[in-house]
Amino acid sequence: MMKNKLGDRLSRTLEVQLPYAESLDEYLDTVIPIVRPWGEDLYESEYYEDTPWLEVRDDDSFHETVLHFFNEGGEYLVSINGNVDGGSWRFLEKSNKLLIEIGGQAELYELAFLNRNFFIMAKHGDQRRLGAAKYFVMINERVGRRLEWREAMELLFNTYRSNNNMYIILALLILLIVAVAVILSTQ
Repeated sequence: MMKNKLGDRLSRTLEVQLPYAESLDEYLDTVIPIVRPWGEDLYESEYYEDTPWLEVRDDDSFHETVLHFFNEGGEYLVSINGNVDGGSWRFLEKSNKLLIEIGGQAELYELAFLNRNFFIMAKHGDQRRLGAAKYFVMINERVGRRLEWREAMELLFNTYRSNNNMYIILALLILLIVAVAVILSTQ
């Protein structure tokens, strides 16, 4: 029983908590620099092509189901509650940016974070000064179907937690090996 209490206490001590923020942009400003090492680049299109990406916002009046598709060959589709519009997307190789064109309008985005579950881009320019969201956040539809935006941020932060815990376990394992080696060498 004592061993479990010690293990639980050690586990809680090592667990990293998601810092609190008021908005999606604030969370992402904190979390993206932490999880970026475990992300992919836009040239690795297999991570985002032909996947239904569910848009996530922290706006209480946003109730639509918005899906984005970046299909092979540059076809871009956006479905808003089942109503589909088409356009195109293009990867700008030298800058790790994406250009999305729809309805005669084009927008330029820079990759913020990408993995199999999240596709997060920052719209080029100072969006906060313009009163708009800084980040364009999408989550793989099969993963994010029932998540609120704060739960999605917790899931994104788990990318860091799981990788950070691996490093902690590895460090503890190395310390254990060194301790055993020291004990054996003194005998």
